[in-house]
Amino acid sequence: MHPHMRLADFIRAETESILQAWEAFAKTIHHARVLNKAGLRDHAKDMLLEIADDLESYQSEAEQVAKSKGCGPDGSGLSSAEVHGGARQSSGFSVLETVSEFRALRASVVSLWTDIYPTITGQQLKDLTRFHEAIDQAVAESLEQYATIKEMETRLFGAILLASPDPIYVLDLEGRFIYANKATADLFAMEVSAILGKSILDLGFSFAQDFQRNLAKVIAGQSTFRGKFVHTFASGLGERFDYLLAPVLDEQKKTEATVCISRDITEQALAEEKIWHNGHHDLLTGLPNRRLFLDRLEQEVKHAKRSRLTLAVLFLDLDAFKAVNDSLGHEAGDRLLTDVANRLMDCSRDEDTIARLGGDEFTVILKGAKLLQDVELVAQNMIDELVRPFTIAQQLVRISVSIGIALYPDDASKPAQLLEAADKAMYQAKKAGANRMWFYNAAD
Repeated sequence: MHPHMRLADFIRAETESILQAWEAFAKTIHHARVLNKAGLRDHAKDMLLEIADDLESYQSEAEQVAKSKGCGPDGSGLSSAEVHGGARQSSGFSVLETVSEFRALRASVVSLWTDIYPTITGQQLKDLTRFHEAIDQAVAESLEQYATIKEMETRLFGAILLASPDPIYVLDLEGRFIYANKATADLFAMEVSAILGKSILDLGFSFAQDFQRNLAKVIAGQSTFRGKFVHTFASGLGERFDYLLAPVLDEQKKTEATVCISRDITEQALAEEKIWHNGHHDLLTGLPNRRLFLDRLEQEVKHAKRSRLTLAVLFLDLDAFKAVNDSLGHEAGDRLLTDVANRLMDCSRDEDTIARLGGDEFTVILKGAKLLQDVELVAQNMIDELVRPFTIAQQLVRISVSIGIALYPDDASKPAQLLEAADKAMYQAKKAGANRMWFYNAAD
């Protein structure tokens, strides 16, 4: 190599060697490990060539002083260093990681240069000084662009949070609010300044205890959590909410905060409940339908088995209902069924289940009846209530009822068999005459 080669010419001649050293260093950076070769080298070649051109350009004393402080003259458009800084920021590089790349670029050039020219004098020494100044300028340009993009992202993120209709807030490790967006303030009916520094417990919300427990799990396990709560805030906005808790990790992968995004699901929840209710209840009387009755019967049989309790199932069939329906019309028949349902509910306890299976058939689950006399008393009360005349379409209407009774575990041990036994007993009651009850007997 020429004994008096200028540093600019050296950089152009040894660009590949410099880039190989740069690439080797870049692979040691955490965020660079996912980049391919082109991504690792990024804009290094362009930066090197720009620096080489700069070394050959005229520089006044004032410009030299400014450049030594990283304040070189502004060019038209973005420099390669600025483009590099923006690209690295988008790839998730920290400021320290970006600066370390420039240190590596500086070291690669100086190391190769001094290996070839152990003793540097005259113009080469001036070139080396200007090279250091050019690197400092490149660092300044890169970080300036890095900061510009970061500030823009911060502004955009702030605008998104402000415009979001969903309450979004950030909590520190003690569960205190360190950020709350406008939707949160509107929901709480509080100023943001009054929210910051407080915890959910401090604010006295009904769901606070559960929320704090889930928050602790997210912090300890560094995992997300989805939950729901029901609460009426002072604002009156919403009542049912779901929320997502997610940990915020620092560069050492330690939890430094938790972000919470909640969403008003009141309308959705009420609509889902209405759909469920309609699918499990008789639309005419509002009583549980066959589907819900069988589900509850299955649960009650399981409970009775675990607790070694008795259980009674009553199967009711109205006598003379068809005659009322035919003579007074379906509307009158529907009114009669509704009145029957109301009277049956007046005869039962809250823990019992009364259902309409369809037509003029009703069923009842009596829990915890210890004696046959207890079941007989309830059945007789139902008969007495239904014997009293009904006023339908301004007319007095009289009906009678037949009740079949099956007991768990004496008559059957499975829900379907228990209902079938009560149904058979009801037919025996009907044969015996109006307004009768009949206990299942396998011999019948």
